[in-house]
Amino acid sequence: MQRILITGASGLIGSALLASFDIQVRQRQLEIIRLVRGDAKDATQISWDFRQTLSPDAVSNFDTVIHLAGEGVAGRWTEEKKKSIRDSRVLSTRKLAEALAKSHAKPRAFICASAIGYYGDHGDEIIREESAAGTGFLPEVCREWEAASQIAANAGIRTVNLRTGLVLSEKGGALKPMLTPFKLGLGGRIGSGRQWWSWIHMGDMVGGIHHAINTQSLSGALNMTAPNPVRNAEFTKKFAKVLSRPAILPLPAFALRMIFGKMATEEMFLASERVIPEKLLANGYNFRFPDLEPALENLL
Repeated sequence: MQRILITGASGLIGSALLASFDIQVRQRQLEIIRLVRGDAKDATQISWDFRQTLSPDAVSNFDTVIHLAGEGVAGRWTEEKKKSIRDSRVLSTRKLAEALAKSHAKPRAFICASAIGYYGDHGDEIIREESAAGTGFLPEVCREWEAASQIAANAGIRTVNLRTGLVLSEKGGALKPMLTPFKLGLGGRIGSGRQWWSWIHMGDMVGGIHHAINTQSLSGALNMTAPNPVRNAEFTKKFAKVLSRPAILPLPAFALRMIFGKMATEEMFLASERVIPEKLLANGYNFRFPDLEPALENLL
């Protein structure tokens, strides 16, 4: 029986990933253990506090470790919020990677979350895994996040950094706050609308993680985005079309800055990241939803 250890299992991606393992778990082909904050409720959970040292024994004898935990980046980036964003990613990854590196039975693979925020604003440039990191808070956090996972890689564990784009799901994430205004006919492009948005359907997000687990040749940065990114204006137009609503009321950048602050607005909503999943495609992953409109139709 294979064993997988996972953090962030209760999050949007983690929940979908867990559901994808259901058949294997029921057939006793796979055992899933969750690292959880707070007290462990049963034998399928291990309690941990990412601010403290994690015992190497607690993370030994797993085939794969999947690290998805991290505080959401939405909201106004106060100094306290920024510290929570950074610590929940960088510190947790460092503590987990250190424990894995010292474990007596190391996993074959460490699949660690990251984000396309690594790249920052690249305008119209096509971004591949080897593209340079950007400047700003999110690129800085992502660089430190991935550097922390390198502790496991240096110990001989195959390590994959999932540089995830805008994840589309009917259960939450980016689509949820957009639904109400668009259903009311109040949606539209953000700012100029010319910024590239790189997105991925949840089905391909989960499928891509499975591919990363099972493909021994994959390591390092892995862009988790659909192969056809779109400009924000096209994204909002297709979103409105699927909902049979108009998309004629643009959301000015200054309004977002009033809500989220200048830094979060510039890096989250107005940054242009035209990301291509070159390594996934080169390693044989077949996207179920390579194009935006069918992806939105499937979800909505």
